[in-house]
Amino acid sequence: MTRTPQEVALLVKRLQHRHHRELTAALAPLGISLVQWDTLRHLDRHPEASLHDLALLTFQTDQSFGSLATRMADRGLIERVPGPGRAVRHRLTERGKELLREGTEIHEKVVTGSFAPLAPDELDRLGDLLSGVLDAWDD
Repeated sequence: MTRTPQEVALLVKRLQHRHHRELTAALAPLGISLVQWDTLRHLDRHPEASLHDLALLTFQTDQSFGSLATRMADRGLIERVPGPGRAVRHRLTERGKELLREGTEIHEKVVTGSFAPLAPDELDRLGDLLSGVLDAWDD
C-alpha cells in the first residue's frame, strides 16, 4: 500500500491528538493541564529562556504564554525574577518542580504505551524518518 503525504500527515496529526487527549486526562488529577506541564518541562530545560522563547517552545503566542505564565505564578508553580535590563525571567518553584516530576512519570507512561506496538528497531526507524522530515524542513 502506498500512502500519500496527506495520509501520513493525517496519521501524525491523529497520533498527536490522541496523545493530547490521553495526557490531558492523565494529568488532570494533578491539577495541571498538558500546556502547564509542558511549560514546566521547558522552563526546567531552559531556565534562562525569555518569555518569547518559552512561547515558541510551547507553541503559543507571546500574549497567550504571558497570560499562562501569570496564572501559573499566581498558583505558585513558577516565579518571576528580574532578568537583564527590563527582561523578566521565570523559574520553577518547589511546587512546580514536584508537579513536573509527577507529570513526567505520567507522560512517560502514556507515550511509552502508545508506542508499545512497535519493536525497538521500528521505533528507532520512525524517529529517524520523522527527524529526517523535520531536518529537511529546517534547511
